[in-house]
Amino acid sequence: MATIKFLKVKGTWREVADAARTTIRQDEGTKEPSSRWKKRILLAEHSPIRKLCFNWKWQDLPYWVSVHFVRHKFGIEHFVSTQRTDRTGEDRTGARQDAPVVHECFANAQAVMFISRRRLCGQASPETRAAWKLVVDEIAKVEPEVAECCVPECVYRGFCPEFRPCGFVDTPAYKELVAKYRAAT
Repeated sequence: MATIKFLKVKGTWREVADAARTTIRQDEGTKEPSSRWKKRILLAEHSPIRKLCFNWKWQDLPYWVSVHFVRHKFGIEHFVSTQRTDRTGEDRTGARQDAPVVHECFANAQAVMFISRRRLCGQASPETRAAWKLVVDEIAKVEPEVAECCVPECVYRGFCPEFRPCGFVDTPAYKELVAKYRAAT
């Protein structure tokens, strides 16, 4: 089972708000953004949210789960421990796909929300969902509005776009999550 070390948040909501003001030709403000404003700009996915960034590190993440995350490439950087024989002294040829790796990431808020749509989906592997849930749970401790916007694709779109739906859209839990997600609009 993978564990996570949440390293830090870079950027502040004041910086996000000031960047938003720049886009509409307003001067920097002095007022801290409200929770409602934060949620609304996140839901709108306006470009200033990319000033808010997160850094975390999974320990003992199965290699094949790490591969799922490495597929995400916009707004995120990956640093994965090598399995190269010349670096580790161990023959990589026979290594199992569930061999543990250390996987560190640096991602902006928009990328975190996008990854959530794919990796919190009922069609994602349970191991991948669990690893991503660790990230979202850590983000919730420091930036709850961002975590509230980390939802599966069906909640984001209002329907399931998968070829083989998991059935979540037909549950009361889905309706509750959609209502909570849309609460700030």
